[in-house]
This record gives sequence, C-alpha cells and structure tokens, in this order.
Amino acid sequence: MKVLVVGGGGREHAIVRALARSPQSPELLCAPGNPGIAAEAELLPIAVTDVDALVAAARGAAVDLVVVGPEAPLVAGLVDALQAEGIAAFGPSAAAAQLEASKEHAKEVMGAAGVPTGGWSSVDSVDAGMAAIASYPAVLKYDGLAAGKGVVIAEDEATARATLEDFLVGQKFGTARVVIEEFLDGEELSLLALCDGVRAIPLAPAQDYKRIFDGDAGPNTGGMGSYSPVVGIDNAEATRIAALVHQPIVDELARRGTPFHGVLYAGLMLTADGPKVIEYNARFGDPETQAVLPRLQSDLLDLMLRASRPGGLEGAELEWTDAWAVTLVLAGAGYPERSASGDVIGGLDAAALAAVQVTHAGTALAPSGEVVTAGGRVLNVTALGDGPAAARSAAYSAAEHITFDGRQLRTDIAQRAVDRYEEPTA
Repeated sequence: MKVLVVGGGGREHAIVRALARSPQSPELLCAPGNPGIAAEAELLPIAVTDVDALVAAARGAAVDLVVVGPEAPLVAGLVDALQAEGIAAFGPSAAAAQLEASKEHAKEVMGAAGVPTGGWSSVDSVDAGMAAIASYPAVLKYDGLAAGKGVVIAEDEATARATLEDFLVGQKFGTARVVIEEFLDGEELSLLALCDGVRAIPLAPAQDYKRIFDGDAGPNTGGMGSYSPVVGIDNAEATRIAALVHQPIVDELARRGTPFHGVLYAGLMLTADGPKVIEYNARFGDPETQAVLPRLQSDLLDLMLRASRPGGLEGAELEWTDAWAVTLVLAGAGYPERSASGDVIGGLDAAALAAVQVTHAGTALAPSGEVVTAGGRVLNVTALGDGPAAARSAAYSAAEHITFDGRQLRTDIAQRAVDRYEEPTA
C-alpha cells in the first residue's frame, strides 16, 4: 500500500505519523514535506499547488491513495484531477471545497441546510461594509483563503474602517468581498468529522487558540495551540453536534451534486442559544490535528480509504485513548505579521527524548545540515497525559528545550481544561 500525503506543515507531519501506525504498514511519500517528515516518509519536491506534477507523481509511483492536507490544492482541483486518472484521494472536490474557499458561499450553504450561525452580510465596498455593521464588536472576514489571518474582530468604528480598507482597497489577500458577521459570544470548539459523501462521523473534539498572545490578546493567527478532549463534550454530545452542523451540510452538498468526501472542520461558538458555526474548513485543522490524531486508536488509513468511497464509512466506529493531548505551537519572530527564516533551531534532540511528539511546521535544512526556521509557525510539541495537567506540563517542559531567535510561545494553552477538569472517581 502506497500513500502520498500532500503538504509540508505540522498537520501533514501529524497525518504521516498517524498513517505510519496503520497495521497495513503503508509506504509513505510526502510532497513537498519538511525535514521532520523526511525521517518518516520519502519526500517529493513538488509544490502543493502544482496539480499536474502531483498527479504525474502519484501515477508514476503507483500510489494507492493521495491524502490532501492544505486547502489550496483542494480548491485548485487536485482531488478532481486525481479522480479523473482513477487515483483514490482523501479530500473534497474543488466544488465541495468552496465551503472553505468562500465565506459567502459557506454562509449561503448554511442557510440552505438550516445550520445555526450568526447573522451576516456580504459587501464589496468600504461604505457598504460600514453601513452593514449594526453594533460592535463586529466580525470582518475576507471572503477567500487567507491562511487563517483574514478575520478581524473590530471593537470600534475606526478598526472596522481600517480593516475594510485593508481588505478591499489595499487588497491585502487579493481581490474579494468581505463578509460582515454578527459577533457571537461564548466558548469556541473545534469539531472535525470524517465524511464519505453521505454521512459525517465526528472525531474527538478539540479547542484551539487563535490569538498570538496569552489571554487571547493580539491578532489572529493560524493557531497557537490546541488540546483534546474537551471538558463537557463527550462522545454523545459530539455526535449530537455533528448531527446539527455537519450532517446537514453533507446532505445539502449531496443534493447539489457536489458530495463532500474527506474531513469537514466546523469551528463553533458554544453560545447561550446552543452551538453556532463560525466557519467551515474543508480539511484537517491545524493545530487541532496534532492534538486529535495522536489519540486515535482506529486505523486512520482504513478510515481514509473508506471515506474516499461513496457511503464507505457505513458502520465505522472510532476508538480513542482516554489520554489527554496538549499541542503547543512555537512561532517565529514577527509572526503573524511576517515570517522569519534561516534562524538555527536548537534542542530538537533533547525535546525528542522527553517522550513527546515534535512535529515540524515551518522548517528547512540549511546547507550546513542544521534545521532552521522557514515559516511563521515553526514547530509543534504534543504531549499525552492521564489528564490535562499532566499533558500540559509535559508539553511545556519539552518545549523549553527548543530554542531559536525570536521564538514565540503562549503560556496558557489548555489552562482552562486544567481548571475545569475533575479527576475520574474509581
């Protein structure tokens, strides 16, 4: 069994690790990968958006399954191109991936499917945007892909206007519209579900931390840490939420002739009125994947193969360890406004000895052979423990071994889980 994983970040490193645990003992390839993934899979120097080259590589290597990690190749139609060649792929078609590619489209699908979400409007000018904001804080979202950085919570009129000008006039991420959303108050929850075009089966719940600084201060990032499971969200509750926010989307997309296969990520706000969807992603979340997959005891490869077939997940039951997982993101200097590169990373061997999982997100190999920074989010450290306190302590202890110039690390990841957790009684 040969499997090609497309991507080169911490999410893909976690996927490669989970696939390597499969009893099917797959031969793993990764394009383009990174120095950490190189120890566990053969790397192919192909960009994630080079659809033709990826299809040719999969065909040439007689790959049995292609697992698409990032959103960009999904939106670019990689899965469609693979399927046209008769190559199985885990991930949605370009049409189904529009659920992530366009915030406006996602809101329209939510409305048609009856999924609970906040009020919204879509605008293409600064004046229209300002007129659409009824109260503050307000949520402003760039309509297209923005690597998790296209969302601003505007506390006042000045911030809203500056953001609209940045997105629409300055075209910070390119030409697009802006979605103005009602601000939802509550606690965030990430719930991912495996989908086979017919049904949605929830994975273990997680919480992530979007802001760069402790206390959820500062600008949004792609994610600065996560943990799983979540206090108060047991399997029964996760199943109930998936029936409310995942299954209706799968049903609606099937009705439209664009069935969703792969992972459907729901970013939720647990409000006083119940769960409401903030956003959907058409792939595994990052860094939630790094906390969720180490807890999965089922065969991920088998699940992915089944999800790639219409209705293939019928009867699937997922098994999870009772252990908690805490993932820390180590970011580079200046992130999220800029990405530093070329800074030598020290302490990786010492961290690995701490019985944690270190996944590479934005790293490269220097000519000298040293591992250096090569992106905003550089490394992830994931630890398992009998409870959130044990996992959290192990993760932070291991992270202290890792050094590089300008390293950024939040110190409050999973603290709320520690505060709320009650030890199980015998």
